[in-house]
Amino acid sequence: MITLKQWFETVDYRITEGADYTWRCYGPHAHVLDSWNGEQDGQSFSVVFDTKTQEVYEVQAHDYPRGRAYRWFNSGCQQRFEDECKTHNSIEDEAWEGVSYVTLEVAEDWMEKARAIATGEEYDTRVQVPIDFSDEELLKYMKLAHERDMTFNEFVEEALRFAIEEHKLALED
Repeated sequence: MITLKQWFETVDYRITEGADYTWRCYGPHAHVLDSWNGEQDGQSFSVVFDTKTQEVYEVQAHDYPRGRAYRWFNSGCQQRFEDECKTHNSIEDEAWEGVSYVTLEVAEDWMEKARAIATGEEYDTRVQVPIDFSDEELLKYMKLAHERDMTFNEFVEEALRFAIEEHKLALED
């Protein structure tokens, strides 16, 4: 989970705008804060949170020079947002014209990308995917990775790529 403190630290406590969040999907106490570095081809960040509980519902990072936008939703918030998009006839993944959001599932993935965007550093554009294995499965897959002389992460990455390709082929049939 991402906290307001983490978001503030990421933007170096620079707030350029703020307002009540006008959509209803996050409840009556939702507020949005923005941090923009003031450059058309710079970066900006947003956080939607509850003013009573301080719970963060959603965060966004916009990397304008690279044409990339990332967001993360707190548990359960993405579906509420998507449902409200339908009532507003809004495109749920559009960041700005021609750029779609990449919705990240892992909070730390958003944090890593946002920190790099804020400091102008290069960052890994791959998306972290949460995967849960039982202890038995984990041991089995680690052994298979070892037999193939690769790291566990490389093994899982290869398996995911294979599964994606298989899925694409199945869709084509």
